[in-house]
Amino acid sequence: MGAGVETMLIGAFTAAACALSGSFLVLRKMSMTGDSISHTILLGIVLGFFAAGDLGSPLLIIGAAATGVVTVWLAEVLSKSRLVSSDSAMGVVFPLLFSLAIILIAKYGGSVHLDVDSVMLGELVFAPFDRLYLLGSDIGAKGLYLSLGVLLMNIVLIAVFFKELKITAFDSTLAAVLGFSPVAVHYGLMSVVSVTAVASFETAGSVLVVAFMIAPPAAAYLFTTDMKHMLVLSAAIGVFSAAVGYRIAVWLDVSVAGCMACCAGAVLAAAVLISRLKGCLNRRIRLNA
Repeated sequence: MGAGVETMLIGAFTAAACALSGSFLVLRKMSMTGDSISHTILLGIVLGFFAAGDLGSPLLIIGAAATGVVTVWLAEVLSKSRLVSSDSAMGVVFPLLFSLAIILIAKYGGSVHLDVDSVMLGELVFAPFDRLYLLGSDIGAKGLYLSLGVLLMNIVLIAVFFKELKITAFDSTLAAVLGFSPVAVHYGLMSVVSVTAVASFETAGSVLVVAFMIAPPAAAYLFTTDMKHMLVLSAAIGVFSAAVGYRIAVWLDVSVAGCMACCAGAVLAAAVLISRLKGCLNRRIRLNA
């Protein structure tokens, strides 16, 4: 398998995983929460590294997931005080935790491979150079197996808890009446979003993670009212954006992550215009008919 194919597959797996978990953020009107989590989990990565002293330690993922949950919890505490609106609360917590991570990296992580620009932008073309060996044999890029593992995790968890996720996304009161715990489902979802984001950090970067978490689900939402169809369509749009974005990036010799994000945005723009359900053009045609 060539490096180009591996790069495209890593991007496609990452896009599908982000789109699946991001679909529930879009339905819950928590799109900016995904943006916040994808940045603030850097603090969890830094603290996990300081605790373990190894960039490959599972403590980094655990710390990042915990930080994502703490981000949401702090924002909700501020919001429930009724002294700060929900968007203002997230606007306070997000830069605070992210800034703490940058300060810690600048102060104590100067000799460690923890680069803020790399985390923000990522560079998929370098992912195939980090190889995974089994019994002395090269079995492929580490990022390929990591992104596939995160995708499978999202698929399994959504399949197992689909009913709970669906009901709490639309009516948390009904979920409580039926015996579900909206709080447990909410923080479970935030944990999955955090793990998905941190697993994509080194290769994709937080900017591309945000693009894949929001743009494909938002586009799919404009084409269907069926939850299952939305999940499948959002994953398909993510994979399409990754594949086409990679080809364009190679053709123009520019950033792969940037082109993938632009393609996801272009698909969303097209959906806004031509969607049969809510598209601007179809709405204008119906009004003029």
